[in-house]
Amino acid sequence: MDITRYFVSLREAALLYGDYATYRTQLSGKLLNTRKKLAIVTKNRGKFHQKPEITPEKIAENNEWVHLQLLTSERAWAHAMTMKSSHSADTKGITGKVRSHIVSRLDKGAKVAEKLAEAVSQSSTSGASDIDVLEARAYAALLRGAALFERQSWEASLKSYSTARIIYSALSTSAKGDIFKDLLSDTIDPSIRFAAYQLKIPRTQPVPSIALNTFPKSDAALVERVDRLGTSVLESGDSDAMQGLIGPGGAPTTLTWRTREVKIEDAAISVAWAAVQKARAALSDRLAASADGPLKERAAAYDDILIAAQDAADATKQAIDELKAEGVPQSDPRMQSLQITRTAVNYEMISWRIGRNRALMGDKDGAVMDAAAISSSRRKAKNDSTPASRKEEAPGRQIARLREKVVLYDGTLQSIESIKELPGVAADQELSAQLDATLKYFNSLKSLAIARSHSFTGAVANSLALVKYGYDRCEEALPVLSTSKPATPSSPRNITVTEDEAKNLHEILRGELQRFRALVEISNLRKSTNVSGSTDTSIPLVGRLNHYPSEGVDLDNIVVYPPRAEPIPVKPIFLDVAWNYINYPNEYLNREQTSKASDITAKNNEDNQPKKRGWFGFGR
Repeated sequence: MDITRYFVSLREAALLYGDYATYRTQLSGKLLNTRKKLAIVTKNRGKFHQKPEITPEKIAENNEWVHLQLLTSERAWAHAMTMKSSHSADTKGITGKVRSHIVSRLDKGAKVAEKLAEAVSQSSTSGASDIDVLEARAYAALLRGAALFERQSWEASLKSYSTARIIYSALSTSAKGDIFKDLLSDTIDPSIRFAAYQLKIPRTQPVPSIALNTFPKSDAALVERVDRLGTSVLESGDSDAMQGLIGPGGAPTTLTWRTREVKIEDAAISVAWAAVQKARAALSDRLAASADGPLKERAAAYDDILIAAQDAADATKQAIDELKAEGVPQSDPRMQSLQITRTAVNYEMISWRIGRNRALMGDKDGAVMDAAAISSSRRKAKNDSTPASRKEEAPGRQIARLREKVVLYDGTLQSIESIKELPGVAADQELSAQLDATLKYFNSLKSLAIARSHSFTGAVANSLALVKYGYDRCEEALPVLSTSKPATPSSPRNITVTEDEAKNLHEILRGELQRFRALVEISNLRKSTNVSGSTDTSIPLVGRLNHYPSEGVDLDNIVVYPPRAEPIPVKPIFLDVAWNYINYPNEYLNREQTSKASDITAKNNEDNQPKKRGWFGFGR
């Protein structure tokens, strides 16, 4: 029959785009169609016939009779909710005739649902299963509890809601989906908590325990049907307790934050904090199982503890809001304990959120560049034994990866800033210094990622400036992070940055700083060479030895050959003595020696000839 799924789907479909008035209108149309199917509709201007009673025989014949009763009950409930929502803004609240009208509508829906449950309970005639009977009883108890709640009959309302809660908790173990859990968390549990508050039941008593104590165990038929499902709900009060997730008796009663220990007085906070502790213990095993898997699989291991921590934070906020509504001042010890609890559970939640981001960053928080990725469109060689061809990622893809890391760094920095706004954090100097150092650590990682993205576009000067900024921030954070406790290899990552992680980042930034300095120097040399124009490639290499050949060396243009005489700048000769120290090329020396030898030969020939004496050879 799927009674629960039927009315829940009707509510969700109508309230998704409309309000309770729209839902009531839709139910009227569905009622008319159902009556037409059953041939019980009153014709226009026809004689009125009394509505037929629901019987087990009719249910066994056609399930539309069940839908008819459900639609009737839901229309009465929607009518009551329409009036309640329209008067919710009244300063004096809902009083007088409006409240009595709301109660009468809810009472009408509860009566129709109770008749349906009574008819379905005769399973031998109606052909209903135990699950159908329990769903009908739970639906009737849900509407009856709402009517008693508006009538402010707190004890009776608590009993009806407890009946619905125990049944839905038992059904949630045997049914797939979150329909029953949504009903428990959104409708039943808040109503039980408020009714218990009106009855002066201690806040330390959890909702499952309250429901178990007020459940009508005298109804032997109902208890027997619940036990047939094979659950221990009537023993523990909740299906989750049977699974070992939480338990009313095993929830912690104290919470330690830094050096202070506070008592947990709210049962919802206690149960949620117990779930956080259990999820924390299971996180290491999940991370170890996915150690060799992709980054997204490792990050998914944090989902359970994040959900549990969020539930604890929500429970703490709700408890603080309730005390504020009661007019409890901030100086009250209960409010002070809740403020410390709020800081502790929110710090825990944000810490694991940062740990999830760090899992997505990769090894060493993304400080190491990813290895060359295998192309998605690769093809294996013909021989299967040969390895597949590898292809480095394009610069655009690498920049996209760095952009994803920057988004993670930004989210982490925002999370750390939100921790500083928690109550009591600013007054804790040690914690504030630790948070500032962690902030500088992730700022350094962000600067490194942005610097690498600039280097892919050729802006090495921007990269150098960003790396220098990150290096300075890391150097400032290193002394503070060096005092943190070393983490065990199996401990999951969270907001805590260890000394080894800080030192590794410092060494990486130092190496990147030197590398980008060299790249900037080479870039400047290339620019100066191109701007000055002094490196004319037509000049031989021997004529431009004072410039570094960044564009390469032309081995065909090293010297001028054949050599030619060219003027060269020399110092002027001031003394004749300097003439003897001037060296000439060999060709000039040989020419001078040859001229000197010819002069000596000519002189010798003159000496050998007889000298003429006197005029015309006559002489003495």
